[in-house]
Amino acid sequence: MSELISKKYGDFDYIIVGAGTSGCLLANRLSADPKNKVLLLEAGGKDDYFWIRVPVGYLFTMNNPRTDWCFSTEASTGLNGRSLNYPRGKVLGGCSSINGMIYMRGQARDYDHWRQLGNSGWGWDEALKYFKRSEGHVLGENEMHGGSGEWRVEGQRLSWEILDAFRDAAAETGIPNTNDFNTGNNEGCGYFEVNQKQGVRWSAADAFLHPIKSRANLTILTESHVNKLQFEGNKVIGVRFWRGNDLFEASVFGEVILASGAIGSPQIMQASGISSGALSQKIGIQNIIELPGVGENLQDHLQMRLVFKVKNTKTLNLRANSLFGKIGMGLEYFLFKRGPMTMAPSQLGGFAKSDQNKETPNLQYHIQPLSTEKLGDPLHPFEAFTASVCNLRPESRGHVHIKTEDSREPPKIQPDYLSDPADRKVAADAIKLTRKIVSSPAMKKFEPEEFKPGIEFASDDDLAREAGNIGTTIFHPVGTCKMGPSSDNMAVVDERLKVRGVRGLRVVDASVMPTITSGNTNSPTLMIAEKASEMILEDAPS
Repeated sequence: MSELISKKYGDFDYIIVGAGTSGCLLANRLSADPKNKVLLLEAGGKDDYFWIRVPVGYLFTMNNPRTDWCFSTEASTGLNGRSLNYPRGKVLGGCSSINGMIYMRGQARDYDHWRQLGNSGWGWDEALKYFKRSEGHVLGENEMHGGSGEWRVEGQRLSWEILDAFRDAAAETGIPNTNDFNTGNNEGCGYFEVNQKQGVRWSAADAFLHPIKSRANLTILTESHVNKLQFEGNKVIGVRFWRGNDLFEASVFGEVILASGAIGSPQIMQASGISSGALSQKIGIQNIIELPGVGENLQDHLQMRLVFKVKNTKTLNLRANSLFGKIGMGLEYFLFKRGPMTMAPSQLGGFAKSDQNKETPNLQYHIQPLSTEKLGDPLHPFEAFTASVCNLRPESRGHVHIKTEDSREPPKIQPDYLSDPADRKVAADAIKLTRKIVSSPAMKKFEPEEFKPGIEFASDDDLAREAGNIGTTIFHPVGTCKMGPSSDNMAVVDERLKVRGVRGLRVVDASVMPTITSGNTNSPTLMIAEKASEMILEDAPS
């Protein structure tokens, strides 16, 4: 392909590949010093689509080629031969522009475990200061929260009778009420806090990129798809990228930083010859650096979506299926920035243990006052709610592998959900716990009737199989360029996120997580980027 390279784009101190959650923050922090010349490359487009800003617009951004790469997984045995849609953000802000907006850090044990694996500097006490640094909590700063950062955190702007009842039912089964999931131990049930500002989605682009996009030392290019990294020996000296049908090259004096997520970052590395020799040989690529862990260790949260019909209350189903209901919701939003159009996909959350032998919660609930067959389908024509529950710490591991050397082609994504017997047991236990909550006295007046999976499935084997039928991703892929010590042959980056065996290259996104966090992964990714920006500047030549 070298004969196609005819255009030199320029020289930079830092090249950031991907303007998603981490890329937006990195661009902000690295360009704060006017001496640093920064290039930010985004393969997707601008974030100027109307439905990005409206919180309920996630229904119109996922599986929409304007805003989503519209990936699909490979068929999975654990899902009884099903494949899943696998949304990934295709605009400035990346997945933070299309996700569920839930502000969630995970649990202290997640980060302490990273440190125990040999990644010094990544324990909870160290991570907390980086969470606080970027956080702008609506209630201001305190011991656990930041008040002056750019990442806006607010409470939700509506509640539902059926969700309040589920919270009360959870308390009756031993899951306490909580109003803050972000203090280190998530156990409890309550309404999620969200990344919104006065009823409008607040993406990483809104927080970190748009306010500083006019900096003279920052160049932002959309629709610019990185083709390959450029090498001189084992040192990365730049990137090649497509803009339309033209191929450009940009050189770097400092570092190239991959911030393309758990799918995009290993894809670029593999296409550049950084992977296992076997994969490179299979694709017909020269293997430059042998790193067998690139693209392996894929972890994700699989949610089981239990649906219950209810009576004697209102849910979104019938309101959203009514013309007058839609008009009313629209007026409420545009006049007051309130009502169902401010909804995150899930309003009520819960963290619980699948069995009491667990040291900390290993299940997360996302409770929604609505129901569909699957995301993007019309709402059911009856009143119902969805109790989605996921295993926070799955044992199953999958992979991301390129199919061709062209990084514009979607890779093979195989999460291998429910492949580990331990995950199948947790799935069965999670369904049984959900049924226990819904049968509690607080729910009685609503006469809940299980619609999915159905009460006819009762044995552990039946429930594990049905988990494969009703399970779907909650879009939390991590781990495919995992951080680890030199003793770990499958580690891709070290504790400073430098790619092993390569000079001038770091990975800064969810792919570096050695194990998945216990909750939604967007804000942990932001924390990683905040810490990484500090390390990058510390390591810069004086």
